[in-house]
Amino acid sequence: MKSIIVIPARYGSTRFPGKSLARINGRPMIQWVWEAASRSRLTEQVIVATDDDRIADVAAKFGADVVMTKKSHRSGTDRMAEVADKISAHLYVNVQGDEPLLSTTAVDDLIRGMMESPRVPIGTLAHRIESQAEWRSPEVVKVVCNRHQEALYFSRSPLPFQRAFDAKAKLLRHVGIYAFRAQALATFVSLKPSPLEIAESLEQLRALEYGLTIQVIETKYRCLGVDTPADLARVEAALRKQSQAPRKRKTRSKKK
Repeated sequence: MKSIIVIPARYGSTRFPGKSLARINGRPMIQWVWEAASRSRLTEQVIVATDDDRIADVAAKFGADVVMTKKSHRSGTDRMAEVADKISAHLYVNVQGDEPLLSTTAVDDLIRGMMESPRVPIGTLAHRIESQAEWRSPEVVKVVCNRHQEALYFSRSPLPFQRAFDAKAKLLRHVGIYAFRAQALATFVSLKPSPLEIAESLEQLRALEYGLTIQVIETKYRCLGVDTPADLARVEAALRKQSQAPRKRKTRSKKK
């Protein structure tokens, strides 16, 4: 099954224009994302999909495959669908261009999950919520699932409702990485935005309202995205922490 990772990257971000080109330890953010995605063992190609020549030029210089897309797209999913019109694959994985600390393992877990469940049209990731503040925050998208780990609903509100917060309960935070089968992607972008999608400002609710199944795969990956210039400092601090972490030494068995 041919899978392609698509990294949508537009220049005109409302809160942080040009953030794809923001420098992190001397490299543009889009390069950090592309390098992590390129380490996937289960994908054949990683594509930067952009509407801006500045992003395209930078991406081409560090070796990325680039597809120029329309400026009129409302979302990264729409941008990915244009890539799908030009490059054929069975599975398209949408990785956001503002996740410089992207976990390749998480991406491969998602792709593997879709391979093992050939009837599932859409897949995504979620991790456990660890604090009450995280559960209550409208910036954190929550998801509840049925017994088959299929999404029932996504919300910015605390979900599910609890009279008293229980950290031991299975509370899940959505991670915005998606895998679409080719037909599901074509179907999804042909649908009009739905009432719940508009109310919550969550694109994935369109799929649920129109009856498309979203498989949720649990991961330990906790994303650290960049929405504002202040987020860059947090990413750089996380990178310093990673570089300072002691590495495990491999022990050699003694020869007898």
